Amino acid sequence: MDKQVLTRCGWAASELMARYHDREWGVPLHDDRGLFEFLCLEGAQAGLSWETVLKKREHYRAAFAGFQPAAVAAFDRRKVQALLQNPGLIRNRLKIESAIGNAKALLAVQAEFGSFDAYVWGFVDGRPIVNARRTPREVPATTAISDRMSRDLRKRGFNFVGSTICYAFMQAVGMVNDHLVSCFRYDLIRADADIRPSRRGRG
Repeated sequence: MDKQVLTRCGWAASELMARYHDREWGVPLHDDRGLFEFLCLEGAQAGLSWETVLKKREHYRAAFAGFQPAAVAAFDRRKVQALLQNPGLIRNRLKIESAIGNAKALLAVQAEFGSFDAYVWGFVDGRPIVNARRTPREVPATTAISDRMSRDLRKRGFNFVGSTICYAFMQAVGMVNDHLVSCFRYDLIRADADIRPSRRGRG
């Protein structure tokens, strides 16, 4: 018997991207460490492909102390220089320094809101937005919510958090379900999230 062919979002074309698509993308995430990891990786991805970042993900986890915010916030100049020599990373000084600065900003958010999770999910009232995209053309690069998130993150001292990066972050951590309706993950994530669909296009 032939194996069932699963219909995925078109961008999940390689084995690595398909695995990420099937296991992580769009699944609601509420762990501060995991949220910080995605924020850093999305910032590192700016100007590059997401597959390039995924290939380097384990190197990033090792180099950035498992993305524990308090540990990364303590990185000093000597550590930055070491990171810039690490061939497993995207060796861009601004991106590396922004991850450290973002860790410090995240600690301040935790102190104010109790958790980064509570803060960031507040932009969607604590519930994922379920869209009903039928074609890739319908998936936006930014939304009013990502615009607002970007402005507030910048105000709090975060960097590499433009609206496009923020929306990619929202998609990755499940704040929005932007799997196409034809994708096998669309209904699975809706069921796992146990939520009501929002109005199309709200996200």
